[in-house]
Amino acid sequence: MNFQEPLSGILERIASALERLGPGRPGRPDFAAAEAFVWQPESGSFEPITDVNRVKLSLLKGIDRMRDTLFANTLRFAQGLPANNALLWGARGMGKSALIKAIHHEIAGLKLVEIHREDLATLPRALAHMRAKPDLRFVLFCDDLSFEASDTTYKSLKAVLEGGIEGRPANVVFYATSNRRHLMPREMIENERATAINPGEAVEEKLSLSDRFGLWIGFHNCSQDEYLAMVRGYADHYRLAVPDAVLREEALAWALARGGRSGRVAWQYIQDLAGRLGTRL
Repeated sequence: MNFQEPLSGILERIASALERLGPGRPGRPDFAAAEAFVWQPESGSFEPITDVNRVKLSLLKGIDRMRDTLFANTLRFAQGLPANNALLWGARGMGKSALIKAIHHEIAGLKLVEIHREDLATLPRALAHMRAKPDLRFVLFCDDLSFEASDTTYKSLKAVLEGGIEGRPANVVFYATSNRRHLMPREMIENERATAINPGEAVEEKLSLSDRFGLWIGFHNCSQDEYLAMVRGYADHYRLAVPDAVLREEALAWALARGGRSGRVAWQYIQDLAGRLGTRL
């Protein structure tokens, strides 16, 4: 070390060395690399997904009304027309997230970006990148969205969806799935009523997050006939040669063992059946 060197020069060299050792600054996202991405807040980047885990829209049975509503909203958005944020809520395994991914595949010109629920605090950073690409249109997707009593992330999400200074960019629509219509557990809402100085205002603040979604699309448990239609649809699509009577008996037994009927249960049975038949899906 040169002891005659001014202190400012030494500090500058140390800072330069630390900068070289640290991670480089993230470049501008390359949204041409794929049609789907996952937001990575640690690096401030979008990870391209070339092989999205999804099924064809035609294979989603028993959710025709929900499918048509979300498809129409997404098509308007893709055409540059006004569209609403959407909350897909309700029964587990009934195709909420599958529907979003399938519709994205059917409508050309859209980029699908998934943000994990635990990364919602970094949502403004992700939106800044998308806002900078006004020529592209993004479906921002959060699966299994919900909040617990100690979680305050919902406040920042409220501001981003509607009501903040910037709000949601015109080229972004936000779709979320949840098992809860109001995104909060019932005991959390009841606790607010019991402990708040003004219970009504406290509860309204919690419930107002759901109001930021212009579309509430409910999914309910399917009937036996709908469940069997899902199974038969998958079996026909993948050309699984099984007599109807056998398929029906096995599919119902599978649902009974699983404790319920849903699109997810139907798919799990088809995977088991294809494995036993030696057929790749």
